[in-house]
Formats: sequence, C-alpha cells, structure tokens
Amino acid sequence: MQKRRLNTRAMIMMAMLGAIAAVLMLLEISVPFVLPFVKLDFSDLPILLSGYLFGPALGAITACIKILLKLVLKPTSTMYVGELSNLILAIAFEAVASAYYRRHRTKKGAVLSLIISTIMTSVIAVVSNMFVIFPFYIKMFKMSMAGIVAMAHGVAPWVNSSLSMFLTSVFPFNLLKYGLVSLITFLIYKPLGNIIKRYIQ
Repeated sequence: MQKRRLNTRAMIMMAMLGAIAAVLMLLEISVPFVLPFVKLDFSDLPILLSGYLFGPALGAITACIKILLKLVLKPTSTMYVGELSNLILAIAFEAVASAYYRRHRTKKGAVLSLIISTIMTSVIAVVSNMFVIFPFYIKMFKMSMAGIVAMAHGVAPWVNSSLSMFLTSVFPFNLLKYGLVSLITFLIYKPLGNIIKRYIQ
C-alpha cells in the first residue's frame, strides 16, 4: 500500500483512524500501582491498524494526527510532556509491529510482530522516560525526581528509587498496555482490515 500512490479514500481512512485514536486518548483509565498521572488508554489501536494497512511511515503520520486532534479536543494538562511521550511510544509500537508484519504476512508473523513490538516499546518507554520525559516533566513542573519517587512509593510501596520505579512500575505498565492493544488488534485486524481494504481500493 505504501509503495502505491495513496488514493483519496485511503487518506480519508488515515484521518478517520487518527480521529478515532484522538477520542480514545481522552478515555483514560487509572491503573493500580503506577503514578497517578500515568493513565491507560487504547488510542494506539487505530495507530497500529494504520501501520499494518499503510506501512510504518504513514502509521507515524496517523499518530501525529491523533496528537494534534487530541490537543484540539482537550488542551494539554502536562505542558505537552504527556503528549510527547504518547507520540514517541505510539510511533515506536506501530513502526516495529508493522515493519515486521510487512515481511512476515502470516498468522505467526502477526503474533510475533505484536510480541516483539510490545516488549521493545516497553523497553523504549523506560529509556525515553528515564532520559527525556521525566527530566522534561521535572523541569516544566519544577519538581524533583525524589518527589516523583515518593509519589510512586505512595501507590507502590516497593518503589524506593528512580530505577525501581522505572523497572517495576513504568515497564510492567507498558507491557500491560501494549499487550492489551496487541490482543485486541490480533482479534479484530483480519475482519476489520478486510472491510477497510475494500473501502480504500
């Protein structure tokens, strides 16, 4: 699909998937044992569908559409830190999964693409949060890492350092999030993907 010229219907579908993702981003769910400002949402599901259908690069564009529309629907409450993190991980997740699947278009390939992408994105979440997102958040809100660790300790008593917070809170949270998105994608992609492909042809 990505090698062919996108038709009008395909571009409309990308925009629709981005819009659905933006709405899903607003439907946040609190998860026990993670920081209060870290919420679970399923906005990466349409992004992954876009990546599978149109390729990694166009999936990334769909992720950007999601963030832009979300900011229109609801202004940032995190000085754009949350949106930045969401964008980084959304692109990482769909890019890894769709790139692998484009080379292994089998049921096994789909499963492996989701497993590999879930694990890799969870690792990227730890690295990006440790070196980019949390330092940015601390600077914007004039907080300290010790204060965030104390906040995390309040909901997860085993957290007593920044490293333990990232490894026992951020990492498993993202495994859960992307694992759930992967499971739903695996269940719906084939029937939904066939409908979309017929529409955009």
